Amino acid sequence: MENGTKKWGFQAKKGMNSTASISVRGVINRLAENLNKEDKREVIPLAHGDPSAFPCFRTTPVADEAIFDAVRSAKNNHYAPTVGLLPARRAAADYLNRDLPYKLSPDDVFLTLGCKQAIEIAVTVLAAIPGANVLLPRPGFPCYEARAAHSCLDVRHFDLLPEKGWEVDLEAVEALADENTVAMVIINPGNPCGSVYSYQHLEKVAETARKLGIMVISDEVYGHLTFGSAPFVPMGVFASTVPVLTLGSISKRWIVPGWRMGWLVTNDPNGILQDSGIVASIKDYLNISSDPPTFIQAAVPQIIENTKDGFFSKINNILGEAADTCYGKIQDIPCIICPHKPEGSMFVMVKLNLTLLEGIDDDVDFCLKLAKEESVMVLPGIAVGMKNWLRITFAIEPSALEVGFERLKVFCQRHAKQ
Repeated sequence: MENGTKKWGFQAKKGMNSTASISVRGVINRLAENLNKEDKREVIPLAHGDPSAFPCFRTTPVADEAIFDAVRSAKNNHYAPTVGLLPARRAAADYLNRDLPYKLSPDDVFLTLGCKQAIEIAVTVLAAIPGANVLLPRPGFPCYEARAAHSCLDVRHFDLLPEKGWEVDLEAVEALADENTVAMVIINPGNPCGSVYSYQHLEKVAETARKLGIMVISDEVYGHLTFGSAPFVPMGVFASTVPVLTLGSISKRWIVPGWRMGWLVTNDPNGILQDSGIVASIKDYLNISSDPPTFIQAAVPQIIENTKDGFFSKINNILGEAADTCYGKIQDIPCIICPHKPEGSMFVMVKLNLTLLEGIDDDVDFCLKLAKEESVMVLPGIAVGMKNWLRITFAIEPSALEVGFERLKVFCQRHAKQ
């Protein structure tokens, strides 16, 4: 007892309240709290990454029917194996094999609760390596840093280069790495940048990682959501050069993020991940974690095999037109600058020129006031590692996108320096 008060033997981990534990959802919740409740206009959500609520982004009926069939069969009410149902793993392997020069087997695929759990598994497995550190992109997806902080895994950040289409600064990667570096993360197509890496750039990434003796964790949750001149190339193409952990899901391409159906895949034709114990560690972690719902796993083969190319083309065309609208509207707003037109995913990064604005302190202040004054929600760049930048989502209904940019323009005019 101290001063008449019992001393308890527990205390929250301080890192969980630091910037390392920032989340997109947390920032969006804060913006939502700042909305003007008396403003009866529709809230325009340019901060989120979930277009499923909008009619133009409705998933294919094939996916709906697959879920209905899996539930109605009454054969999928049981626990699934910790690595996932074999038919679903086989379907995912076959799907990914379409783009690879070698063949994955179902044993290379581990099903996860969305791509976020795949991130959690990868980070936790690497954190078990004594003294390990990983290299993360800046800007990037904050879940990696938050999971690393939770697992006490050291992280170092390399910059993405906006003037080069947000390519990886490979010189910085080499300078950051040391004998304890075990992996580097890339996100392709890019969140938050909307970038799509070329075959040549990914080849250089693979060669750099091989030189450093590290694996590549390739986040491809937005795989094939491309609409520019660059086609999507999976990092697994270069797995004979460097071992690759591929993270993905059906969430984005099929527009069903709430179904939480993802995968972690070992692209390892040379057996390096197997021999080093990484595969065994992944299996060990899956033995103590939760699984995707069995009926959703059971629906995966039907979803993947029966979805027509026309559905994917339609989604990509909508995203491409939205990206054109977004890029064009940005040119009419002097205080935000877009260094690279998005070619993939659902996002664009723009730089905030605060010297042209009055009464705006930084990107967070900008977004909070925009939400309050115009009922438009945009993600401050600090949430993805870039202070005084903004991440804008264009994956919403086209008419809402137009309205959102009109309000954004009015807001910037209102706060412009005279």
